[in-house]
Amino acid sequence: MNKQRITHPQRKEDFSTGAYSDGLIVGDLLFVSGQTPMDFSTSTYALGTIEEETRQVLNNIKAILEAGGASMENVVKSTVHLADSDDFDRFNAVYATYFTGVRPARTTVQSGLKNGIKVEIDVIAKLDVS
Repeated sequence: MNKQRITHPQRKEDFSTGAYSDGLIVGDLLFVSGQTPMDFSTSTYALGTIEEETRQVLNNIKAILEAGGASMENVVKSTVHLADSDDFDRFNAVYATYFTGVRPARTTVQSGLKNGIKVEIDVIAKLDVS
């Protein structure tokens, strides 16, 4: 099996957040690991409101997708972890602005997130292959 690693374009080479790849292409699928509100330009978490964190997370996902030759339109599945399920409506309002037309399938759960993080999202995208 051929695997191609995709890295967030702003990730510093010496900055590691764990034993995983930001993204991984296998065949015509791009798997994006769970993204948090990490500001890769400063290597720190951009903690804030659920809306601010959701935008940061989705912008991270968008950057990784684009680095892998895809866009938000290519996303077919997402999994969302919310620290507080009471934030769902506010999260969902922001999330909806990133996906138009037929939106991806999605699972949303309440999870115990560390470091004060409010949201984490991973996605799977189908690449356009010619």
